[in-house]
Amino acid sequence: MTLAEKNEPAAGGRKRVVDLLARAERQELLEAWDKLAEKPAVQPVRGPETGLVMVRGRMGGGGAPFNLGEVTVTRATVRLASGTVGHAQALGTDREKARLSAIFDALWQQPATQHFVEQTLLAPIAARVAAAEGRRADETAATRVDFFTMVRGDD
Repeated sequence: MTLAEKNEPAAGGRKRVVDLLARAERQELLEAWDKLAEKPAVQPVRGPETGLVMVRGRMGGGGAPFNLGEVTVTRATVRLASGTVGHAQALGTDREKARLSAIFDALWQQPATQHFVEQTLLAPIAARVAAAEGRRADETAATRVDFFTMVRGDD
């Protein structure tokens, strides 16, 4: 078992953390940063830097892949004083969001601060995302039309 596997809670791993941090809003990250009792010493390793990523699609979900277009992505990599490295990628050009996400990724990997990141930042983000998906599902269900065929008897 690797060190990363030992540190990951049963509810999900680092993939879940990186996904939630990518969906975080800048204000959520700033509020969690302000609540952090001891601010870690952070050294930038890469970025934050902004670039383009090609998005691929498939017709009907199963057709041949095609290039849909490019999206702007910002990424950052940081190293804490402890040596823990955090990575982040997010849609858009918000460099501070990417930097803070990378810091919280690194803090989540440390047992001493993992609970703080889970409770203060990741749980509210997960709740917000779930609520938004629920609203979207409700709006979609409201417009659903069920078609049925009535059987006519032969007279």
